[in-house]
Amino acid sequence: MPASRPELLQDLVSLGVRSSTVLEVMATVPRDRFVRSDLIAHAWENMALPIDCQQTISQPLVVALMSERLALEEGMRVLEIGTGSGYQTAILAQLAGHVWTIERHDTLLDQAMARFAELNLENITCRSGDGSTGWPEEAPFDRIMVTAAATTMPQPLIDQLVPGGIMVVPVGGTLFDQKLYHVQRLDSGHECHAFLDVRFVPLVHG
Repeated sequence: MPASRPELLQDLVSLGVRSSTVLEVMATVPRDRFVRSDLIAHAWENMALPIDCQQTISQPLVVALMSERLALEEGMRVLEIGTGSGYQTAILAQLAGHVWTIERHDTLLDQAMARFAELNLENITCRSGDGSTGWPEEAPFDRIMVTAAATTMPQPLIDQLVPGGIMVVPVGGTLFDQKLYHVQRLDSGHECHAFLDVRFVPLVHG
């Protein structure tokens, strides 16, 4: 039998998700609206699923842990690199004040924007393009989430954080050595630490 929404939430709690706010939002955002029609039966399973353009919708556990690590508060300005299906974007939009999101695949961006409209998510601004350089004209941001793996720590994105701002980003040279990093910008420089082994599609430049 396919997993149900309550079963998924129970799994997330058992696997270490502690934020009641993140869990509440994940209970309300309909993941089945963000997966391909032929995979709807698997929408509430704790697994990544393929979407168009050879991309994926992330595993719910990873979505929850990344969202939790951002420590989002009402009113915050958030930059997301890699809109994908729009599922993570929708989660962020419920947790923050406004989300700016960049996607290099126009097909995915069009699909995501249609979903945002259907769900009446009006605090999301979308752009097609190279996410590796961020969105300088809207910077600085309180939080940045990157949903594609950078080969090295992306300094241009760190530079677009406010002092004290947080970024969550996967970094690794190959699919098998990626780790999620929690990065905090300081008044001078930044500090970061890895907290989870992951597998993300690569962050493409240009």
